Amino acid sequence: MLLEVKNLRIAFRREGHETVPVRDVSFTVPQHGRVAVVGESGCGKSLTALSLLRLPPTDRAYISGTTTFTGKRISYVFQNPSDSLNPVMRISAQIREALPKGMSKAAAEALVVELLARTGLPDPKRAAHAYPCELSGGQQQRAMIAMALAAAPDLLVADDPTTALDVTTQKQVLELIDSLAAETGMAVLLITHNLGLVAGRMDEVNVMYAGQIVEAGPVLEVLANPRHPYTRGLLAAVPALDAPRDAPLADIPGTVPPPDQWPDGCAFAPRCAFADERCRAENPPVTVVGSVRHACFH
Repeated sequence: MLLEVKNLRIAFRREGHETVPVRDVSFTVPQHGRVAVVGESGCGKSLTALSLLRLPPTDRAYISGTTTFTGKRISYVFQNPSDSLNPVMRISAQIREALPKGMSKAAAEALVVELLARTGLPDPKRAAHAYPCELSGGQQQRAMIAMALAAAPDLLVADDPTTALDVTTQKQVLELIDSLAAETGMAVLLITHNLGLVAGRMDEVNVMYAGQIVEAGPVLEVLANPRHPYTRGLLAAVPALDAPRDAPLADIPGTVPPPDQWPDGCAFAPRCAFADERCRAENPPVTVVGSVRHACFH
């Protein structure tokens, strides 16, 4: 196993008050595997991913549980490249920072252009010498992917890499990550709010709500027979191409509450059509059915 996370708990303490946005999260990423963590904003997905290397803000958190990584390097592609790239440095200078030390400047520049070319940029030499503001959002994300590849990672963490991109560019970025993973053999951990993106791309999916994994298993099994009401809601919210133009979009009533306002019992109970008194009083245990795990009384 390349990555194994067991009973991860992330807590922030301030003025004697503790907030726990991630609690008892466990999942694995196999060698060369493709695993997704799916859920709405505020469910703890990004914090879980950032905690793997104690990146901010998790460097200020109290973290318990165990994380075992058997590879050498983890690279990240963040959700907003315009915020992640340094606006006053050329793209080539930023990618060179991730390259092995000791390379000559000429060799490093050649490798930067090669990495940018692998991401499908039409003019990699121009992109290498450009500032981030001179590139489109999709081109910036490709530069971020080139920077991630520069470290020759065993695991690529892609944290909502298609945020703020148009639909066509989203598809291109995801297909690029797929092809590079197949080419290099790196594993991929995809963080996304869109359950529809994992179909056909990921091997395993972990559905996260209110800091917990509520359903997990092989993608095809989970999508074909979602057992948790939250998973069903996410799947129903994916627009169908064959739906009538005037058909209303499905949604999940309510919103994800902040971590310091999570209810007793099942956190999804206030939004769930199947919730009863037991759901509101007790946190459902994890049930295993075949290769799928879910936490729901119903």
